[in-house]
Formats: sequence, structure tokens, C-alpha cells
Amino acid sequence: MKRKLQTVCMLAAIAMAMASDASASKAKSQPPQPGPPDLLLSGGRSLSYERMFSSQHDVKLKRGFWTRLVDLVAGAPEYHNLVRPYSVAVDSRGRVIVTDPGIPGVHVFDFEKQKYKLIEREGKEAFRAPQCVAVDADDNFYVTDSEAGKIFVFDAESKFRRTIGSIKGGEGYFKRPTGIAVDSAAGRIFVSDTLRHKIFQLDKEGNILKTIGQNGAGDGEFNFPTELRWTGDELLVVDAMNFRIQSFDGAGTFRYAIGNPGDTNASMFRPKGVGLDSEHNVYVVDGLWSIVQVFNREGQLLYYFGQSGDAPGDFNLPSGIFIDHNNGIYVVDSFNRRVEVFRYHPATTLVEGGTR
Repeated sequence: MKRKLQTVCMLAAIAMAMASDASASKAKSQPPQPGPPDLLLSGGRSLSYERMFSSQHDVKLKRGFWTRLVDLVAGAPEYHNLVRPYSVAVDSRGRVIVTDPGIPGVHVFDFEKQKYKLIEREGKEAFRAPQCVAVDADDNFYVTDSEAGKIFVFDAESKFRRTIGSIKGGEGYFKRPTGIAVDSAAGRIFVSDTLRHKIFQLDKEGNILKTIGQNGAGDGEFNFPTELRWTGDELLVVDAMNFRIQSFDGAGTFRYAIGNPGDTNASMFRPKGVGLDSEHNVYVVDGLWSIVQVFNREGQLLYYFGQSGDAPGDFNLPSGIFIDHNNGIYVVDSFNRRVEVFRYHPATTLVEGGTR
């Protein structure tokens, strides 16, 4: 009888503690800051702010009764946070993959399944400075490591499969691999080697098919190329120190360029990530100005969003960008240690004389 009474008392104490913990959490939680108002554009277009995330905690992991009970006894778990995020990609299932050279590691956020994974080391291979990430049609993802000189390849379940660019002695072939893009239809991988001022075109096994460009400021030449984006029929290259974006076809033939140095509209000072929406507008992150500029293919600045700060919709040294098939825009707000999500709403009506 005494033992039963002790058990009842213990369970009652646990229940009270859990209720108290829940009440305290509720009391501590503050309503989120409102985001910026929608940006209204021509032809019924608009840009809206949706949300941000910065931690494993934002996935809202499923935690059952006994897990929460253990938390009360042993203390709440420590969640992994973004430290110095750089690049982002989203696969067909909605998983958000973020590189983080500040750890160094790669975060995999699966909001739909309420799962999270941090990848730091796989067997003998460990990240040294994970830089950019790209996803193929089968949801495999590829991560460049600028210090290791290699590309790390993971499957759709986030399991490490192999490296591309490893040479004898464990070193990497590339001097400083930064940007990466995958043309799944043709089975090609594009990698920017920033210190060599060129783009490598590889097959899926990592064999070099050709190189694109050389050091210079002319069409098809580069001065420290960084991020890449394959859009289905063209390759976009951030030509960082030429302060522009260059476009190429799959064979490496130059198409057009956007941007120029300066401090006026349509100029670029520190271009970082690049993306393309469903209307083929080109989005360019400017890390120093803390904005995202949006151009048409003729190089005309259509609009921009963001400003320097830490409120929702603001940026502080932004870097990577990814635009999914539903025009969800993921921007890595690096110094604020978060990813912010916007959405572009395309035209609802045609404008006389064209689509804009």
C-alpha cells in the first residue's frame, strides 16, 4: 500500500512538473515579430515574406510523453543551431539542406516529417569548409568543400556515398571548389574552381569532360567565379570580382551577362548567390548591400528586397539563395544565423505589349 502511494505521489509530482514546465514555456514565448508588408509589383505580381528558421528546434521534432519525462529529469536537449550558414538547396520532397562552414557541417531540415540531421563526419571523410550545395533529380545532394578540394555526395536519405575529386594521399583535386550545379538530364556536374578562374564540367562519376573560361574580364572569362545555378537550359555563374552574372548554355557557350561594378541601381558590389524564378527573372544576393536584386535577362533591374538589419525580412551579410518550383525563395541570412523564406507570386494578367 505504501509503495502504491509513493508511486501515485511520484506520478502526481511529475504531472505537476510537466504542467508547470508547459506553463512556463507558454509564458516565456513571445509573439513573433511581423514580417515586412507584401511588395506589390506590376501585372498583379507580388513578393511576400513567409517565415525564418535558425535551429533544429524550428523543425518542431515529435516528442512523446516519455521523451519529455526524460527531459524533465535529465534536462532539455541541446538543439543544433545555424552558426555561419552559407548555401541552401531544397529537394523535391521539401527537405532544406544548408551548408555551415562555421561548424563545419551540413544541416538537413525536414519540416514535413519533423526530422533533422546534422552531418559533420562520415567514416574517414570529414568536412573542413562545406561551401555550396546542389540537388539532382533523384534528391541526391552534392556539397563542395573549399578547403578539402573535394565534392561530398549524399543520397536521398542523407547517407554519404562518395567523394569526387579525391587524389592520392587524400588531397582534393580542385584548388578551391565553390559553386556546384547538376544537369540531371545530361548527367553533368558543373563546379567552379575559384582560384583557377574556371568552371569544370564533369560526368556523374567525376571524370572531367571539359573546362569553361579563363582569367579575364571578357565574355566567357572569369575573375574568381563562385556560385553556380543550372536552370534546365542554362548555367548561371556568379563572376564575383567582375561584379556580374554570366549565362552559358550546357556546352559552355556564352549567352549574356548581367550587372556591373558601382554603387547605382543595377550594379553589384559583392554578388553571392543566384537563382531564377518561374518567369525567368534572375535573383542576385548582394552580401555587402544586404539586399536581393531581381533582373530580367536584358539586365534591367526590376526590383529589390531586404535591407540591413535583424528584423524579419532584413539581412546581415546574406549569401546563398534557392528558388523552388513553387517560387519559394530561401535566402541564407548568414550573419543573422538564419534562413528566411519569401514567395514570389507571378503575373495574374498579361500586360499590354508583353508579360511585364
